[in-house]
Amino acid sequence: MSSLQQLHTIPTKEELEATYAVVKNYVHNTPVLSSSSINELLDCQLFFKCENFQKIGAFKMRGGISAASRLSEEERQKGLATHSSGNHAQAIAYSAKMYGVPAYIVMPSNAPKIKKQAVEGYGANIIECAPTMEAREQTLIEVVKQTGATFIHSYNNYNVIAGQSTSAQEFIDKYPDLDIMMTPIGGGGLISGTALAVHYFGNTMQMIGAEPIEADDAYRSFKSGILQGNETTNTIADGLRTPLRDKTFGIIRKHVDDILRVTEESIVQAMRLIWERMKIIIEPSCAVPLAAVMLNKERFAGKKIGIILSGGNVDLGKLPF
Repeated sequence: MSSLQQLHTIPTKEELEATYAVVKNYVHNTPVLSSSSINELLDCQLFFKCENFQKIGAFKMRGGISAASRLSEEERQKGLATHSSGNHAQAIAYSAKMYGVPAYIVMPSNAPKIKKQAVEGYGANIIECAPTMEAREQTLIEVVKQTGATFIHSYNNYNVIAGQSTSAQEFIDKYPDLDIMMTPIGGGGLISGTALAVHYFGNTMQMIGAEPIEADDAYRSFKSGILQGNETTNTIADGLRTPLRDKTFGIIRKHVDDILRVTEESIVQAMRLIWERMKIIIEPSCAVPLAAVMLNKERFAGKKIGIILSGGNVDLGKLPF
C-alpha cells in the first residue's frame, strides 16, 4: 500500500501535512520572486510563487502525484486515466511515468498539438475523442472499463486538492506574514487547496480568488450560494474555462473571503507586465490575480500580497501582444 490514505472528505490539517511530506519528494519547491517596479506601480508588496517553473510547467503536477501516491500498488499497476486537453493530462502522464505504470489520457481532437506531444513524450497512451465534454466523459468510461485504470479527475477530487495545497504550504512557510493570498479560479482545484492551507497555516491571512468576467461561474456561485455554470467561456485565460464542481465549491464557500472579476484587456496587460518587468513566461490564466490587483489598487494599497503563478505553458505562436 502507498503511504497516504485516500481522502473522501475535506482534508484536515494533518492530512495536508502528510500530503506535503510525500509530494515534496516529486516536485520542485518553486521560487518566490518579486519586482520592485511592479510594487511601486501598484503601491503594494507583491510576492509571486512561480509554479510556471514547476515540473510540466504548472501546479497541476502536485495534484497528480498526490492522487497517484494514494493508490495501492495493485491499483497503480492497472494504470492512471483521465480526460484533459491541458496541464492535468501532462501531470497524470508524468506521475504514471514516475511510478513506471501506464497512463491513458483521453484528449479532444482539437487539443493543442504541443500538449499532445508533451503527453506522448511522458510515454502515455492518448485516446482521441470528439471535442465535447460528453464525448470526453463517455470515452473515458470505455477506457476505464477496458483497462481497469483509475480515473483521476483534474480538480473535483480531494486527493488532487490536497496536492494543490502544497504550493501554498511552501509559500506560507517562507512568508508567514502575508496579508492576502491570491490564486486564479477555473475548476477550483488550486484555490481550494490554497484556501485550506491558508485556513490551517495562514494566521490572519485573507484568501481572495480572481476570475475572468467571461467565465465567472465561481463569482456568481460564491455570491448566490448556489453552484452555477457558464453560458460562455470566451476568455483568453483558457485554463480557467472549466466550471466549479461540488467539492471545490464546498471548500470555496467555507474558506474563501472574496472573488474578484477581471476584464480580458486587464488580463493581457497583467500578463505583459510580468513578461516585461520580471522576464518570466506565464500563461494568461496566471495573470488574472495580478489583473485583479491592478483593477482594485485602492483595496490592495500597502498590503503584502502572495500570488500563485499557476503555470507557464503558453503557445508562443499565439501571444496576445
